[in-house]
Amino acid sequence: MFKNKLSASADAGESSASGLQYRHMGAIATLVLISLLSSLAGTPSYHTISNCWEGLLWGIADPVLGLNRLAGIVAIGLLCAGVVRGSLIAASFVIAALCGTAIYLSPLNLPDAQIAIALNTIALGAVLVLPTQLNWLALTALSIIAGLFQGYANGESTIGLGMVTLVTYVAGITLTQSVIIICAREIGRLLGVGELNQLLPNKIRLTGLAFCAIGIVFLGNSVIF
Repeated sequence: MFKNKLSASADAGESSASGLQYRHMGAIATLVLISLLSSLAGTPSYHTISNCWEGLLWGIADPVLGLNRLAGIVAIGLLCAGVVRGSLIAASFVIAALCGTAIYLSPLNLPDAQIAIALNTIALGAVLVLPTQLNWLALTALSIIAGLFQGYANGESTIGLGMVTLVTYVAGITLTQSVIIICAREIGRLLGVGELNQLLPNKIRLTGLAFCAIGIVFLGNSVIF
């Protein structure tokens, strides 16, 4: 009887974990679909924002509208699941994105941001394909680079905004980026990317290949156009 209770408890735990995984995967899949539709529709990378409400809405939407940006954020979340300091890697991306937006508003300049974003997406996808993970310092460096250039690209929509509207726009971006990373990290954990198992599952590797392909396509478009 005791064994039966343990078995039932284990089955309930597995069912709960499976349900959680599907919910996170469903959320990411929905964001990918939105990103694909916006890319096909030719949604511009910058917008005219006239008030705080629009700033918040566009801030929430912008990290999803560019498929290469979304792929990079999801890749960072997946990589966070397999290292000891995953939270630090995630935080470094979000903070670097804020710094990137600040750089855009300053006299400083980051050249060829779209090319850099595409190259970073390829690099993050390649890390997911590798049989073993890089150490947390290397992953943190990639996350910082990704955050800086994504934040810089987001800065295109901040020109002429008032302080309150700018704050709401940046808050929306930060919220979306954080949610995506958290969901992707949980998916990675449930798929078996753990601290004690440095071998990435095949599903993660296939995802990495897809991210590399996305980065290559956007890199080609950035170079040609």
